[in-house]
Amino acid sequence: MLIAVTSTGNALDSFIDERFGRCKYFIIINPQTKEYEAIENEYSNSAHGTGVQVAQFIVDKGVSAIITGYVGPNAISILNEAGIEIYSANSISVKEALENYFQGKLHKVSSPIKPHKNQ
Repeated sequence: MLIAVTSTGNALDSFIDERFGRCKYFIIINPQTKEYEAIENEYSNSAHGTGVQVAQFIVDKGVSAIITGYVGPNAISILNEAGIEIYSANSISVKEALENYFQGKLHKVSSPIKPHKNQ
């Protein structure tokens, strides 16, 4: 099992990037070993189809759950079809989001998450 978190930076103390498709980084963690890798999102500046490309990237990485802020309808469709659980979090660090995930405090979603007004 792997968990991916959209992030503004490449470390656990970075804040969640609320934009799924256009996030700066993905922090992918193995919850058993606590090892993680930060992967720069190569699709963040794509003109079209970003959410779909990123969703397929997440599927290909073998991720079981993703923690993010906003997920659009095309991306969420791919994630749902692949059986990837989607959790909503924002305005906290990646580390806090993971702690909340393990404590069952994050809201699981299965439909598009609306962006916050300040985006």
